[in-house]
Amino acid sequence: MNALDDLPVAVIGAGPVGLAAAAHLNERDLPFLVLEAGDTPAAAVRQWGHVRVFSPWRYNIDPAARRLLDDAGWVAPDLEALPTGAELADDYLQPLAEVPQLKPHLRYGARVEAISRLGLDRLRTAGRDSTPFLVRLADGQEVLARAVMDASGTWSNPNVLGSSGLPARGERDVAGYLEHALPDVLGTDRDRFAGRHTLVVGAGHSAANTLLSLAELAESTPGTEVTWAIRTASPARTYGGGDADALPARGALGSRLRAHVDAGRIRLLTGFAVHALTPTDGRVSVVVRHADGGEEQTTVDRIVAATGFRPDHSIAAELRLDLDPVMGATRALAPLIDPNEHSCGTVPPHGVDELTHPESGYYAVGMKSYGRAPTFLMATGYEQVRSVVAALAGDWAAARDVQLDLPETGVCNSSPDESADTDGCCGPAPAAQNSGRGLATGISGGLLAAPLSLVSLDAAPAETQTGGCCAS
Repeated sequence: MNALDDLPVAVIGAGPVGLAAAAHLNERDLPFLVLEAGDTPAAAVRQWGHVRVFSPWRYNIDPAARRLLDDAGWVAPDLEALPTGAELADDYLQPLAEVPQLKPHLRYGARVEAISRLGLDRLRTAGRDSTPFLVRLADGQEVLARAVMDASGTWSNPNVLGSSGLPARGERDVAGYLEHALPDVLGTDRDRFAGRHTLVVGAGHSAANTLLSLAELAESTPGTEVTWAIRTASPARTYGGGDADALPARGALGSRLRAHVDAGRIRLLTGFAVHALTPTDGRVSVVVRHADGGEEQTTVDRIVAATGFRPDHSIAAELRLDLDPVMGATRALAPLIDPNEHSCGTVPPHGVDELTHPESGYYAVGMKSYGRAPTFLMATGYEQVRSVVAALAGDWAAARDVQLDLPETGVCNSSPDESADTDGCCGPAPAAQNSGRGLATGISGGLLAAPLSLVSLDAAPAETQTGGCCAS
């Protein structure tokens, strides 16, 4: 027996994928410890609790987790219903965290600050693979582990507003006017938007959710203005196929957003980049730069940055990672998830082989594994951790038998709580009912299936902004 075998597998994050990893580790009789920075399981999910996902319950429940819950007498929800983030947390993840096989192994308020090898920095090779991982927490405590599964996600690390991957001029100076993706416009955050002018930046599902909620707010609250800014020359990808869409519910979503724009309830700015932001008499002056080099200025009260997320690999700086220079995912996984080529439903099954780094025993799983790609699905993350745990148990046949059943025409999006009768990206479209809200994160065939206009140097780049993804 290897000396490492007595040490736990450290799982970072108690969200859907982290808790699924714990369920699989328990099923394989492998010792484990889940380190969660928040005070509850699914702390990040609870922050978008008002949002309803487009994948039905049956795609959001991990099989090993389901077996644990069933043994505990859990009453499963309607598997064809579409849960909100709050329902995912309260009705699935909280009960899962409470089962006796997992609860003693979860530690809350445990923010991971760094991961290394005990006594070895990144340069040292001799004996590395047989040396325990050292996981240092923000409070100074240290945990030794045989392996690390980082399921910490990307929610706390949003993309900047500026183009070229850099903050816009003055972006840090107006932090008090900026909103994270998916604010609860019609609920707890209503007072920040009612009767005010809001600029929503981004073309993904997060932007669409907020735009449609703001449009509803504007109908009932005078003085509420909405401006939508995207980098592409056309919102066609966001609108989808309308009546010609292979999934009627998805087409209805885009059509509803388009109707608001056509009616003037949402002002649309296309082919732009946020260039400069300046606090101005309690508001924000925004200068946008167009592809032709021209500039336009508008003054708003709030800005919603629905520009997607990126992973933070800084905690693993002393580990030997092989990251694709474009995606920020493992080099083997990157071409399989590139949004220039894939939508969420066309990402092929993948597991431990695609997630392996030169640092033996370290795996980024879940949303973090996708780097900057916005095409992640919870079901994909569940298959990732099943494969990785099988490999840690030495069952390589099971580890490499990766399977995932997802429709190519899926919609990777979410909608506000009030309108749930929409299709999800993880299953066939339900019968058309009332139109919901949201839009596809990626179109079939990826971003390159939509027209991208090239611009000259010093003009706004035409890359498509994307929101977060299919799990939210």
